Amino acid sequence: MGENNSILLDICNLKVSFRTSFGILKAVDGFNLSMKRWDTLGLIGESGAGKSVTALSIIRLLKSNAIIQADKLEFDGEDLLQKNEKELQNIRGSKVSMIFQDPNTSLNPTLKIGEQIAESIMLHQHLSRYEIIEKTYEMMKAVNIADPRKMANCYPHELSGGMKQRVMAGMALSCNPMLLICDEPTSALDVTVQAQILDLINDLKARLSSSVLLVTHDFGVIAEMCDNVIVMYAGKVMESAPVEEIFDNAMHPYTQGLLMALPPIDRVVERLDAIGGTVLSASERSHGCPFRPRCQIAMDSCEWELPLLIDLHGGHRVACFKYR
Repeated sequence: MGENNSILLDICNLKVSFRTSFGILKAVDGFNLSMKRWDTLGLIGESGAGKSVTALSIIRLLKSNAIIQADKLEFDGEDLLQKNEKELQNIRGSKVSMIFQDPNTSLNPTLKIGEQIAESIMLHQHLSRYEIIEKTYEMMKAVNIADPRKMANCYPHELSGGMKQRVMAGMALSCNPMLLICDEPTSALDVTVQAQILDLINDLKARLSSSVLLVTHDFGVIAEMCDNVIVMYAGKVMESAPVEEIFDNAMHPYTQGLLMALPPIDRVVERLDAIGGTVLSASERSHGCPFRPRCQIAMDSCEWELPLLIDLHGGHRVACFKYR
């Protein structure tokens, strides 16, 4: 719809809650995002930060007990909140695709991998049976699966973790999506295979002119892949900036703590720095800054007031009373 430099994904004040036996629990509270075409945006934070819930809410793949609200949730100029299920199905896969965290639970163990890639193509493209088969082999080649005619007849349990993730990438990219959402795509893989999968995502992004929303807990992945980064904690955005700015001038105590926990590349240390405590569960969160119990510079106002994101410079935003 828009120009190449226009906003592809625009989210304002996204709130995601879940109906539970304990009442309504907030998982994401006031999330904002403005993503340009062709960008790779990283979403980082510890487990429980709300990253995956945010990603899944974009194309409404959450369970039926989820409550999704937003002032704006637009993709390519279309209001996703106004779409019915059939309309969303037409967007999923064809315009927005997702590589999930664990291919072992995402791939159907009873179907051959060729059938699973072909199914994605068949749902969104009006092709003949022969064209679907050839497109399946083409996508398997694109994600560096050797001998696709042979591998198409394998079941998921016959493949390695890295190969299964390649299959997931082939399914996600089979219809040339405008946006690829990657939810921890390398978390279950060894370091060598991780690097191969990240290189593959970068290569496919360039080849298809897609944008990428990358959900991760690994700042090393952010450094290698992303143009911009959003740091989440307990369902809220703590800081957002271009990736170089985050590494050179992290402002929020939480972001600083995450970066301090990275192993140094120029020396060996016996013990890494760590942020004390754990992320509060959704049922434990109340007023004030959610990071306050773990923060080394917390003020009195942090206990009672919620710090709002403020613009500092060059697209760098932070939610901390230290900069108010």
